[in-house]
Amino acid sequence: MSFPKVNPTQTQAWKSLSTHFQEVKYLKMQDLFTENPKRAQQFSLQWKDFYIDYSKNRITQTTLNQLLQLAEEVQLKDAMEAQFTGEHINETEDRAVGHTQLRNFKNLPKEVSETLQQIQNFTQRVIEGDWKGYTGKKITHVVNIGIGGSDLGPDMVCEALRYYKNHLEVRFVSNVDGDHVMETIKDLDRETTLFIIVSKTFTTQETLTNATTIRNWFLQEASEGDIAQHFAAVSTNLEAVANFGIASENIFPMWDWVGGRFSLWSAVGLSVACAIGYHHFEDLLKGAHEMDLHFRESDFSENIPVVLALLSIWYNNFFEAESECIVPYSQYLNKLVAYLQQGIMESNGKSVDRNGNPIDYQTGTIVWGSTGTNAQHAFFQLIHQGTKLIPTDFIAFKKSLYGNEDHQNKLLANCFAQTEALLQGTHGSEVENSFKVFEGNKPTNTLLIETLTPKSLGSLIAMYEHKLFVQGVIWNIFSYDQWGVELGKKLAKETLSAIEKKDVSSMPNAATKKLIQQLK
Repeated sequence: MSFPKVNPTQTQAWKSLSTHFQEVKYLKMQDLFTENPKRAQQFSLQWKDFYIDYSKNRITQTTLNQLLQLAEEVQLKDAMEAQFTGEHINETEDRAVGHTQLRNFKNLPKEVSETLQQIQNFTQRVIEGDWKGYTGKKITHVVNIGIGGSDLGPDMVCEALRYYKNHLEVRFVSNVDGDHVMETIKDLDRETTLFIIVSKTFTTQETLTNATTIRNWFLQEASEGDIAQHFAAVSTNLEAVANFGIASENIFPMWDWVGGRFSLWSAVGLSVACAIGYHHFEDLLKGAHEMDLHFRESDFSENIPVVLALLSIWYNNFFEAESECIVPYSQYLNKLVAYLQQGIMESNGKSVDRNGNPIDYQTGTIVWGSTGTNAQHAFFQLIHQGTKLIPTDFIAFKKSLYGNEDHQNKLLANCFAQTEALLQGTHGSEVENSFKVFEGNKPTNTLLIETLTPKSLGSLIAMYEHKLFVQGVIWNIFSYDQWGVELGKKLAKETLSAIEKKDVSSMPNAATKKLIQQLK
């Protein structure tokens, strides 16, 4: 099965959508609700403990039908099967895209099953105090050293599932900023801290610099032989890891068929399993797998990731809305947006199609946001009364974890009211002056989930993974490479040499030369 390579703008559905857009671009959603009392029922989806309200979008049934037809014409189903069956759909790197295999407990690859067992054994020893530091003390702190997918995912999940955490305090070091490293470790006890270095190649500049700095800090009071009791690694470079001093039994594998930004489901999630225990980590994976099954098996019209992706295409490519806002009404999810920014923008920020041709239509969306109700007192002004069209996802949970009903009622009231205000505005009402006019007609999706659990979080993350995949298929781009990250890294090495040698003669750019000279 070959991966489809269909230019979406050449499909009949795209042409129909272009004509349809001219007919409906000035439609008012307020009128659509008035005309159709069953609109909320018609444009909503229920799956397990997820309820998705997408009725507050600038669409009619005709819009949806044509978007669904677009999915058919770009051969989305074939693309999905190619991914799930292990085809090398990451063609520019000749790799399969197998992160869904990491969480399919009915059909786990042997190496994945063995790694999960290794994670369970390792984390159980650390959590229960059987793992001892070099002076015989139990581990109290865990520090994850990584960057990008080796940091954003585990950090986000540990924060999101803080309610379920055990006694271990887990911290994250990512930025090569030395102040960041020293602030993270300055109050740590070497005797009771475990460091997990996450780097597929064990050559990533930021991660290796931070790991070496921390190693040197550790050796100020400990010996080389003590490293084995305080450092573990997730990597494929066994030789480099061994040279660092890490014992072979504390090395966890990575695979080239798992992209970094989709790797938290692998041993990259070791710090997550330390923080919340292996059984919760496994629930996270199982929740993601449930969403995988929904995505793979559901009709497109009932398929949450597909519908959300199609709506995004509608706004990005027809309304020319360049960004999407994500607002979780849970402070636990305050790192979700940063995580999704990498997943979505690194995946779909492409300008060459799968045929190798330059693209003359918009791809990718700018993803941003923050938690409600904080966001309401910040950038919501722009969404309500600004000149830009900004489709927004609202994510909320029916029940709070600590059971404070008063707070939860007010939180949900704000969430629902904001979507209503964005829809209705001051439409049909008299206002004192033009400054207080709210146009309304601002599109939103509301994702209402029963409770924030490891399983529901896994499903939520997987939902956005599959959404970006669908977008990439429709835009005819390769979502799973990231060549755009490499050029800056290469130039940074040359620039570093010039800074260290205080010699700018090799630098081709006059502005960069001048910047380096300012450092003298």
